Amino acid sequence: MNNSTGCSANATVCDGASCVVTASNFNNILSVVLSTVLTILLAMVMFSMGCNVEIKKFLGHLKRPWGICIGFLCQFGIMPLVGYILSVAFNILPVQAVVVLIMGCCPGGTASNILAYWVDGDMDLSVSMTTCSTLMALGMMPLCLLIYTKAWVDSGTIIIPYDNIGTSLVALVVPVSIGMFVNHKWPQKAKIILRIGSITGAILIVLIAVVGGILYQSAWIIAPNLWIVGTIFPVAGYSLGFILARIAGQPWHRCRTVALETGMQNTQLCSTIVQLSFNQEQLNQVFTFPLIYSIFQLAFAAMFLGIYVVYKKCYGKNKEEFPEIKDNETVSESSPSRVNEGFQPQEK
Repeated sequence: MNNSTGCSANATVCDGASCVVTASNFNNILSVVLSTVLTILLAMVMFSMGCNVEIKKFLGHLKRPWGICIGFLCQFGIMPLVGYILSVAFNILPVQAVVVLIMGCCPGGTASNILAYWVDGDMDLSVSMTTCSTLMALGMMPLCLLIYTKAWVDSGTIIIPYDNIGTSLVALVVPVSIGMFVNHKWPQKAKIILRIGSITGAILIVLIAVVGGILYQSAWIIAPNLWIVGTIFPVAGYSLGFILARIAGQPWHRCRTVALETGMQNTQLCSTIVQLSFNQEQLNQVFTFPLIYSIFQLAFAAMFLGIYVVYKKCYGKNKEEFPEIKDNETVSESSPSRVNEGFQPQEK
């Protein structure tokens, strides 16, 4: 291999300065082992998150799905459109544009549930949004890809792994349902499980990022404009989700929830679709984008969490300066707006 391109000596797929190193047997074994461990840990974390979900409030979101509808609009309306605009604006290659759009069409990731807990979001809404977006992805992903990718490629060439989506749905619904049952029967024990699970979830998010770096340690240099798209995309999702939720009259804690559910995508599903849909030469140009998006969506989410914690410490002691405390106290628990909280008056 000619190293004049800047590629590693064991890189087998090169295109100019962009290279990918073929996975070793060690990486394959490590991938299987760590995937199994992470799946088990994720199920345990989602069980603990379910311990913070109240059955009555969860069913309330399903009966009056205003918050879920906002999330649906953000997930399958805003994100694919933002992906399309970014692809055109930065003039990336057609195959790269398709991958950006695949990312935009993916449902929300389970990491959003963990982060929603840490930012004092609405866990009932968070879990219902993730569940509904994963379920609706079975039909909305092919539709969005048909609409947006026809400018670059025949959407029929993109393989949607419905079995993976179904597995994600089961892996989310089952542990959360068990957690909801535990919270209903033994609320005190559920609080202990929740505290342990929230810490484990934070560790798990960091672990997933580290594992991604280990498994995809390849000497590659990707086009700068794709790095820029991967940086802007999650920030746009968080920001637009928050703004739309606030315009719709949602209180602050639900705005944070919708923002996280919008910007935090299921990057594992995107990686699976990419690997199933493209040949090795095309993978060389696009395979690292889901990893780039994953890194920046976690980095910016951690940044937003840090800002919120600082804000809470500075202003949380004074209820007059902490708007959402006023929201929670002034809205009656029994009123329909408390269940759905749509189009409430703006605070002055």
